[in-house]
Amino acid sequence: MLGAIGLDEVQESAYRALVSLGAAEVADLAARSGLGEGDTERAVRRLEQQGLAARSSTRPGRWVAAPPGVALGALLTQQRHELEQAELAAVVLAEEYRAQATEPSAHDLVEVVTGASAVAQRFLQLQLGASHEVCALVTGRPTVVTGPDNDAEERAAQRGVRYRVVVERDVLALPDGLPETSAALGRDEQIRIVDRVPTKLVVADGQLAMVPLTSRTSEPAALVVHASGLLECLAGLFEAVWEQALPLRLGEDGAVTEATPSAPDGTDLEILSLLLAGLTDASVAKQLDLGLRTVQRRVKGLMELAGVTTRLQLGWHAYELGWVSR
Repeated sequence: MLGAIGLDEVQESAYRALVSLGAAEVADLAARSGLGEGDTERAVRRLEQQGLAARSSTRPGRWVAAPPGVALGALLTQQRHELEQAELAAVVLAEEYRAQATEPSAHDLVEVVTGASAVAQRFLQLQLGASHEVCALVTGRPTVVTGPDNDAEERAAQRGVRYRVVVERDVLALPDGLPETSAALGRDEQIRIVDRVPTKLVVADGQLAMVPLTSRTSEPAALVVHASGLLECLAGLFEAVWEQALPLRLGEDGAVTEATPSAPDGTDLEILSLLLAGLTDASVAKQLDLGLRTVQRRVKGLMELAGVTTRLQLGWHAYELGWVSR
């Protein structure tokens, strides 16, 4: 837990033991922490350098713990300062990069990444660098570019990044398919299912995409596409597949269930008519004596039923599907 401020596991164990004892000799610390005396000796000397431990002035060979609230607070302050400096450096580098990339040459718009390790690392970077949305097509064919990394997804979700993922039906039959899908749905990710997707694909913020290049017999490689016409085509491919896919939901028993198409009920049609007449959600809720969240939930359900992502699309599809008339 203290690795973020520069302590490794041995040093953290030694410091925890010293805090619990208040003051102790190396042998006592080693016995308390379960470490060897040599490792403990090196650990407390390192703690001394960081201001977390000090030699006893009254009893030679004895070590005293520095108050955690003061000592750790100082290290945290230093760490925050270093992070702020790193963030400033990142901003400066980003500005320099954008200045150089205002008119990139054609070969700068596409990267070819080769090797399993390099592809996996670039895939992880793409997710961690997203600021608002990651879109992915996931197939059941095992290659080095797999579905979104769970840890990366969790970290991105904590930053408010939205995930929209379309998976092949075969993915659910894989050993980890259902557990991973359930975990993703539990993180409020939007997941849809189709019989077949054309390719594995990841698009981050509509600014960067990654697609595998290789067959199973050749060296793993992937294409990383920057903002360009090709990127727009890949983003359009995702949206086309997304529109045709069916939503997956997490049932009350925790099981993954596939949404089945159905027709809107009378209340849904009333809500649609009032929205198309120009009323706000709040006005619709008041007019129909419904809760505002109920109206918003029903509208979201209608959008999923119509296979659309915006209310403008919903209005058009409502006419096309015969839900409302002019």
